Order: sequence, then C-alpha cells, then structure tokens
Amino acid sequence: MQVKFGTDGWRAIIAKDFTFDNLKLATLATAAYFLDHPDCKNGVCVGYDTRFMSSEFATYTAEILSSCGLHVFLSDSFVPSPAVSLYCREKQLAGGIMITASHNPPIYNGFKVKASYGGSALPETIALIEKNLTGINPRKPIRPEKKLIEKADIISTYLNHIKKHINLDAISRSKRTIAHNAMFGAGQNIVTRLFDESAVNCYHCSRNPSFEGINPEPIPRYIGDFVNFFKAISADVAIINDGDADRIGMLDENGSFIDSHKLFSIILKYLAEEKKQAGEVAKTFALTDIIDRICRKNSLPLHLLPVGFKHVSKLMTTHDILMGGEESGGIGITSYLPERDGIFIGLLMVEIMAMKNQSLSQLVQELFNEYGRFYYNRIDLHIDGEQKKSIISRASKGDLKTIAGYKVDDFNNLDGYKYHFEGGWVLIRPSGTEPVLRLYCEADSPEKVTAVLHFAANLA
Repeated sequence: MQVKFGTDGWRAIIAKDFTFDNLKLATLATAAYFLDHPDCKNGVCVGYDTRFMSSEFATYTAEILSSCGLHVFLSDSFVPSPAVSLYCREKQLAGGIMITASHNPPIYNGFKVKASYGGSALPETIALIEKNLTGINPRKPIRPEKKLIEKADIISTYLNHIKKHINLDAISRSKRTIAHNAMFGAGQNIVTRLFDESAVNCYHCSRNPSFEGINPEPIPRYIGDFVNFFKAISADVAIINDGDADRIGMLDENGSFIDSHKLFSIILKYLAEEKKQAGEVAKTFALTDIIDRICRKNSLPLHLLPVGFKHVSKLMTTHDILMGGEESGGIGITSYLPERDGIFIGLLMVEIMAMKNQSLSQLVQELFNEYGRFYYNRIDLHIDGEQKKSIISRASKGDLKTIAGYKVDDFNNLDGYKYHFEGGWVLIRPSGTEPVLRLYCEADSPEKVTAVLHFAANLA
C-alpha cells in the first residue's frame, strides 16, 4: 500500500504510486470517515484541478463514494481548492475531496480532504483516515450508484462568495489593470469573470498538464517569463496563483516579486491599524517575524504553529482568529473562509491598494518604514539521503553558536530546526510534500540571507 498523507494530503507520482488502485484505497478510507459524520445525509463533493488525469481520477473518486451510499456533488469543471472548501460549508456537506497536487511538479497528482466547516481537514481527521487505511480490503468490488452522483456548478458558488467579500466596485473605479498568472492551474478564468475584460490580462490561462515543465508554484524561480510579459504590458499589479489557486504571490508595478511574508504583513497591518479589527493571529513556523511585531503593537494574541495550513484551519474553527497563514503563500481570513485562498487574497490586496490609493510598492515601503526592512529566500535541496541525513542531524542538536558568523540567539524545534541569529533566522526542515530538504531564511539584508543559506546548505 503506497498511500501516505503528508503536510497537505496525499501526493505521489502519477502511475508509480498515484494509481487508480491506490486512489481507491484513499477514497474508501475517507468514505468511512464521511459515513460517520453527522452531515453524511447531505452528501460530499469532489473537485479537481488541471493536471494530467485529474478529471478521470475525480470521476473514479465520485464513483467509489457513491458505491458507499454517499450522495456526491461532482464538479462540472476544474475548480480552485478553496471553491471545494466553500461548497462543503455552503451545502452543509460531510466534507469534500480535491484531486490536486497543488504546486508539485507535473508528474505528481494528489488527494486533499476538505472539512464540513470549509477548510482543510484537521490533523486528527487525517489520522482517522490513515487508521481506516489499515482495514480496507483492496479487492472490494466497486459498484457505482450513478443516481447518487450529481454534477455541480461549484464555480458559481465560489464567484458569488468573492463578490460579497471584495469591493469590486472600488477596484474598478481605481482603474488599475491586473495581470493574472494562473500558471496553467485551476484558478484560470476566475479573475476575468469578475471584471471588465479590459482590466485583466491573463497569462498561462489554458490547459497544459505539463505546466511547460515547471512547478506551478508562485515563487520567483518559476515566473521569469511572466515578469517579462508583465513589464511589456505595463499592468499595475499581478496576481500569481499555484496549481489549485490556494496560494498567492504578486508583482508590484515595477515587476518586483512580493512574497507571502509581505502580503500577510500588509493585510494584517491594514485590518488592525486602519480597519480596527481585533482577534488572534495564527502563523506557521516559517513565516516572517514582522507579524510578531505587528501583533505586539496592536495587542493581538499570536499563535506559532507547525508547517501546514491544516493547523491554521483548526485554530480558525476553535479560536477568534482574525487571519492566519504560512510561508508558502497560503493566507486565510476567517470572516471569509477558514481556508487559504490565493485568488481572494490577491483581490483583497488590490482592494487595499484602491482604498488607500497606493501602489503595491508603496504599501511595501510603508510596511518597511514602520516595522523595518527585511528580506527572505528559500532554497530546496535535491540531495542524496546521506547528505540530507547529515544536515538534519547536525541542525537538530540545537548547539550551533554562530550561523555564517552571526551569533545565535535562540533555537526552536517545533517543526524542523530554527535558529534565530543577529538580524534574522534560518529554518532547516524536510518537505512534507516533496522529497527535498527546505532551507528558509529571513534577515535584515539580502547579503546576509545568501550567506546564511549557503552555510545551511553545507552544514554537516
């Protein structure tokens, strides 16, 4: 059996481990959980992204669920992951399944479980599903109940929800032009349906399961061609989403990449200092320390969590969370949905630009002026097992006195191994979604970030 849930669902290489047989196991284990849910009678939903075979995998998933007696709402098109989460909540379903490998390389596909409350399934839910896996008979015959499978217009529900929570009129009046890079993913054609076509320029908004050979992840290494396109059309701002559109990256009017650290900080600053909204804040282990400073200034309780938005989603349902997020571009506003949504967050940033009559670069500069300038980078090491083991072993001891010549102030092993040093921090942890070792660094100069990452990559 080759089904193992990681940071955000189960992901595997298509035809190697992500097969119809293994998908059957994952779906039957999840169906057992759904059947015990109090909203089981309302059914479940299934969505899918633009990856190779995603539609076929989704159809098979729906057939398996129906064979278990569950009413299944199967999306009539590819959809963003947050749209599936929203549909679960709006229809009071037992939950949902999203066939997607998010930002992973094209050879992957995946299986995300969504909860009835409209967010990622809780860690304890995934633990139950994993426990169910051990009792599944892989030879159990599947007899689909076609009458229990209903095609659903999940996209319309999603668009209507965005319209209620984003001031689209203010954005339109500001006359700002938006470039939307869907990275060939499931977020394509969403932004264009919300505005006049002259206001939005689309890029990589077509089906291409190979993603032109790149990972559909909104980070600088995968958007070089888009930056050139953006500068050529002279748009005011760019929204960049990953393969299932739950993550966000942006470009300012100069074509400079604005990462999730700055986007989270700008939104939190705006909500707390200008909208006077209160509540608690949740951030995962690899997100900027600027959030801590904003919370201290505005007396907002802050929760530090392991990597993975499922931990943020859990707090959003149990605490008075204003917003939460993670380093990889997942940001959520609880009043909208206890889930990350790259399209919504991108439009919220454009709304803030319109309401404050500032460009994105001006919003970033305002953040720097108040809380100090900071720089960030992440590298993913594709290294052999022995080297990976050696770096992790050395980092885990927690006894480094200096990092690249900078004095270490603190060590934390909440999720991986994080060292705070003079002017910044570095985190070393294995990925929960890919076979790589991730090195994260934030510091008060780009030179320091480069030096620290080089040091970490050669740690042994």
